[in-house]
Amino acid sequence: MSRPVIVEAVRTPIGKRNGVLSGSTPRAARRGPKWPCSSAPEWSPAQVEQVVGGCVTQAGEQASNVTRTAWLAKGLPFEVAATTVDCQCGSSQQANNFINNLIAADAIDVGIACGVEP
Repeated sequence: MSRPVIVEAVRTPIGKRNGVLSGSTPRAARRGPKWPCSSAPEWSPAQVEQVVGGCVTQAGEQASNVTRTAWLAKGLPFEVAATTVDCQCGSSQQANNFINNLIAADAIDVGIACGVEP
């Protein structure tokens, strides 16, 4: 049984509904992890086996697997599986739980958990 380790974490600002940030998209997620990561220089995007993203409000530009769309928009390998989950009031946490459990069960070695909201 493998032991999952968080290598890097990013948190975007939290805003109000229809507030000053309402017209913007998550920049930290667009910037994405630096490959190779400073804390794990031997990693590459091709080694990622699964990306799981949480998104409660799957509407508009987020309606069609926003996790996969974001991954591919960065020009990252299309062979990597990507899933978007909707767990009311806990989608990003659920994404983290999924990746944790996949690693702990030795189903994957490298995964990314993330989340986005409009």
